[in-house]
Amino acid sequence: MSQSSSAAPTQEALSADANIDRAAVTVKAIGSRVRQLRLQRNLTLQAVADLTGLSPSLLSLVERGKTSPSIGTLIAVSHALGVHMGDLVPGNPPPGGAPVLRASDQRKFSTLQGIVRTILRDDRKRGLEIAIEEYSPDSRSADNKLHHGGYEYGMILEGTLTVDLGGESYDLETGDSIAYDSTLPHRVINRTDTPVRALWVNLDRS
Repeated sequence: MSQSSSAAPTQEALSADANIDRAAVTVKAIGSRVRQLRLQRNLTLQAVADLTGLSPSLLSLVERGKTSPSIGTLIAVSHALGVHMGDLVPGNPPPGGAPVLRASDQRKFSTLQGIVRTILRDDRKRGLEIAIEEYSPDSRSADNKLHHGGYEYGMILEGTLTVDLGGESYDLETGDSIAYDSTLPHRVINRTDTPVRALWVNLDRS
């Protein structure tokens, strides 16, 4: 008897397929949430585009779950809609007001662009969001510079990160920090071949 030439899928392949399926579900859930919030606020795609620097066509793809949004896209869109980034990500946010938030309760979001954002604190009352961002080699927060409301602070915990801000570009080493008005067009890039970790603080400002 001849043996079948097709081999059973490995555990690694099955795990990869499961991760892809979960990512697709997450992308669709985010898109639905963005559309729901936009319509509740009577905003057109063009209005959100004007507030963020994103194109209406890209926003439409995000809403229909046809593209995986970058971290920069999610932050810009959430500010335009008057919510925190965590409001766009599936899952229940941890209860507010508790002095201790365990690592297991911190919300995490990974992008296909190679960035993982772990939300350490999401303080709605004070308009503050604190996160650790991990950038894989040659990753970026967005393809183009975006803008949104608020003010932000960043500190490099490990590695070298480039921040394009307005018409300037800043290379930040471990221990360096940066602060800027988020209405200035900006994006963050890891141009190195090693992972980078950074602490990021986003502050709402009316």
